[in-house]
Amino acid sequence: MLKVDIENISRKDGDKSVNVLSDIHFTLLPNNIYTILGKNGSGKSTLIKSITNLLNKNIFTISGKVLIDNKDILTMDEQSLAVLRMNNIRYVLQDLTNNFDPLKKLKYYFDLCSTDETKLNTLLKDFLLPDLKTISKLYPYEISGGMAQRLSFLFAVLPNPKLLILDEPTSAIDYTNINLIKLKLDEHKANGNSALIVTQDIQFAKEVSDEIAFLSNNTLTEFKSKDIFFNQSEQSYVNFLKAYGELN
Repeated sequence: MLKVDIENISRKDGDKSVNVLSDIHFTLLPNNIYTILGKNGSGKSTLIKSITNLLNKNIFTISGKVLIDNKDILTMDEQSLAVLRMNNIRYVLQDLTNNFDPLKKLKYYFDLCSTDETKLNTLLKDFLLPDLKTISKLYPYEISGGMAQRLSFLFAVLPNPKLLILDEPTSAIDYTNINLIKLKLDEHKANGNSALIVTQDIQFAKEVSDEIAFLSNNTLTEFKSKDIFFNQSEQSYVNFLKAYGELN
């Protein structure tokens, strides 16, 4: 479904070019939940933004290819990218303040959905959110961080995208809502789709993932089944343990 072959991601630092990530190679297949574990500052968010071509081109340079349906996302024009992000790849940002325009009521976002009110109300109920009439009247700053994260997730899964990308999806929600996210990920996978998650939440990764990789030393390990990854004889797991103290 998605093939990533990135040789290098570099960032401008004054007159210099600083290497951020190198030798990132993996393939995401349908019906799977993939997780990337890594400590703060390891480049997890940079990596997933590069996949959807969201990095600032004035700051970052990417060498390589990211193929979806044999089309390179890194060379797509803006219109093609907009269609791709709208229908096939949905991305929930870690920084919830960037998910919504604070000057627009939430009604603005619901009006963009080509979904009838009955289905929206059902989804809102599933996500433990107020009904459409109530929540539409609110501005983003009038809802909690947990509500904003659940609402972002709702909008992301609504078009049934082939790939759902989640950046630290459990960072602003309690255990009850974490279980809700797990349930919705299972439904997303059952529909023939996949998800790519970056997180520091080890327990969450163990419970939802089919395959896990570890981002360290500016590169990504090979994705392995979670059972193999957490086998203490695996070098990827040993390296993971060395960084574990810095993950939390």
